[in-house]
Amino acid sequence: MLIIGLDPSLTCTGWGVVLKTGNRLSHVANGQVKTDPKASLPDRLVHLDRELTDVILRHRPDCGAVEEVFVNKNPQSTLKLGQARGVCLLALARAGLPISEYATRLVKKAVVGTGAAEKAQVQAMLGVLLPGVKLAGADAADALAVAIAHAHLAGAPGLPR
Repeated sequence: MLIIGLDPSLTCTGWGVVLKTGNRLSHVANGQVKTDPKASLPDRLVHLDRELTDVILRHRPDCGAVEEVFVNKNPQSTLKLGQARGVCLLALARAGLPISEYATRLVKKAVVGTGAAEKAQVQAMLGVLLPGVKLAGADAADALAVAIAHAHLAGAPGLPR
């Protein structure tokens, strides 16, 4: 099963693709989609959609996993994050992929073993779970973690399939 994980953001959306073969995981690709902060919101969303669509067409995943939105102290930031997340969901849905969504704490718990893990701990575990992986950046690392969480959790009782 080829899984794409997405870490939505209007500034920089991370993506990561892993292959699950039985209980084994292997890294396929990872990257980040950055938008121009000087561009209009609609232009930034269109750019994000185009880039994600290209990634999906290039790698042809079997399913997608997206990190859920957490509420920021700044309502404007939360709205922008939600709009970017909507684009992520749309790109996956348009490709006909089944989509699962995971809370940040659940992703960290699935990858590191604790929902309170720091980003550095998550990145260190990525090196263990995906030996030799070269990360395109912190957002790409987060997206790979989402894909790995889906690989570990999909189909577990009470969780997304």
